[in-house]
Amino acid sequence: MKTFSATVFTSSIVSALVSAFRPAILLGGAALLSACAGLGGGHTLQSEDAHHARDAAQAALSAEKDLNGQSSPIIDSRDKLPSIALTDELFYKILTAEIAYQRGSWQAAYVTLMSTAQKTGDPRLAKRSAEIALSVKQPGEALSAIRLWRELAPHSNEATQYYLGFMVMNNNLAEIQKVFSEKLTEAEPKQYGVIMLQAQRLLSRARDKNAAFDVLEEILTPYKTLPEAHLALAQGAYSKGDNPRAVKEAQQVLTVQSDSQLAILTIAQASSQPEALKALNAFISKNPKARDVRLAYASILIDQKQFDKATTEFEHLLKEKPEDLSTLYTLGVLAMERNKWQEAEDYFTRHLKISTEKSEEPDTTPVLLNLSRIAFERKDYPTAQDWLAKVESQDGRNPSWFNVQMRRAHLYAKMGKLVEGLQFLKNLKPTNESEQLQIIQTEAQILRDNGQPEQALQVLQDGNKAHPDNTDLLYDYAMLLESQSQYAEMETALRRIITLAPNSQHAYNALGYSFADRNIQLEEALALITKADQLAPDDPFILDSLGWVKFRMKQFEEAEKALRHAYELRPDADIAAHYGELLWTMGHKDAARKIWREGRTKDPGNSSLKSTLERLNIKL
Repeated sequence: MKTFSATVFTSSIVSALVSAFRPAILLGGAALLSACAGLGGGHTLQSEDAHHARDAAQAALSAEKDLNGQSSPIIDSRDKLPSIALTDELFYKILTAEIAYQRGSWQAAYVTLMSTAQKTGDPRLAKRSAEIALSVKQPGEALSAIRLWRELAPHSNEATQYYLGFMVMNNNLAEIQKVFSEKLTEAEPKQYGVIMLQAQRLLSRARDKNAAFDVLEEILTPYKTLPEAHLALAQGAYSKGDNPRAVKEAQQVLTVQSDSQLAILTIAQASSQPEALKALNAFISKNPKARDVRLAYASILIDQKQFDKATTEFEHLLKEKPEDLSTLYTLGVLAMERNKWQEAEDYFTRHLKISTEKSEEPDTTPVLLNLSRIAFERKDYPTAQDWLAKVESQDGRNPSWFNVQMRRAHLYAKMGKLVEGLQFLKNLKPTNESEQLQIIQTEAQILRDNGQPEQALQVLQDGNKAHPDNTDLLYDYAMLLESQSQYAEMETALRRIITLAPNSQHAYNALGYSFADRNIQLEEALALITKADQLAPDDPFILDSLGWVKFRMKQFEEAEKALRHAYELRPDADIAAHYGELLWTMGHKDAARKIWREGRTKDPGNSSLKSTLERLNIKL
């Protein structure tokens, strides 16, 4: 079957200098967040080192809280800052270092700040050195600075997090064990859970998952009677793919804390979907206010296309939070899936009202698109147009805006305003080649849909002259030529696409299907469609073509296998037409009628199905 269709460091030098010696503020602001961006410097970095620095920084930043489960203070009260006067010499060193960094000489900046940190004993200067090394992805220099930072501020949880990130990347699991064991020894019992889960999260990034899990067990051995330890082990086991162990550890948690949502969610993660549904449902029955668990349960129901049951769960969630926008939106989508258009409209209009009241600039585009679709399904094209007209460009920040304009042009044509729709397209001002191509394709499609194929061909011809190597335009042109029985020109266009884009499965499939449909060059047709199938396995349209060429070649058993699989993947009317004809030819007439009826129910006006039934003189 044929188918159509750098993060930049922004702290100013002056503010960095002024803040350097204020007790409450660290030099350089939050520049560690730019550790993964290439900031300044022309130094060429080996890719392995770049990944090493990036991964170490990400490992350190992966935790939302510090090692004690609290937001990290700028300076820990236990770490005393040195009493240093901002002399002219010190001012000059910091200033020249920052200027050097901004001009791309990170090495000079790093060396100056590191030596100054060592001389003054100020951890903030060591931290700034680490920032600079990380920003240019120099793991060795970064680790040296972080070690100094920890030495000057031994209680800094932020420095420890970064240090541990590097230990993970270096696979130094013994050092990680030492740090976390010390942290747990020093911590209060109420902090155990956060520290244990943070240890698990960090170790999950290690290359050797089994060794990392062994270290986690060693860390948690003194606390193995605590549910927090079992929870961390459950997460760790799941992370390394040991689902039975994950379930066992999580169940241990539930024996002590029967309302632990994280424990039951871990069990669900580590189980098959049917088992997960059963476990989550039982938990909700005992803990009806467990919102996260109910949300997970409803999400699995959606995955399994149990939309009625999923709707019941989301309605329960909405009762708890009547103005929750994500719940309202999900209920609207679920109603659309069930063809309950009025119900969907009610949810989306509520969403629109609440989001507009709550936010000065709400992102209402998805809701407006769905409201437009609801009106379109009712064939209320003016209302559908009105909803689309409300989608704002937001000064070019809305990436959906241009696509919405294409929909609006189609709607004008649907409303019988063809000239107005075409003029609407001409009035748009594309900002790039992609938008230019969209306008050409949309104009051609509108003309074709409105019975003007010659004009559509002219639009695509002009487009091909302006963009001679664009395979999307060539494909649309080829499909339009085929619909007008201009087969030689179509074949030329499709073969050019194959030359320009050898992995274009659509071109192989379209050419092969055209041969098969006309019952010519069947061996080449089979080769072309087989190539398409290799490029895109389990594509229902390609499988339909494969089944159809096998049918033409009278290889009925292989044809039945391909068409049955295609229909299972996508039970639409075009595939039903082919599958039904094969079954009819094989003598399975009742089965053929059943498939055809299903296809007609889904798409009563489908031309392929109609022509098949007329050709075979069959009345359903």
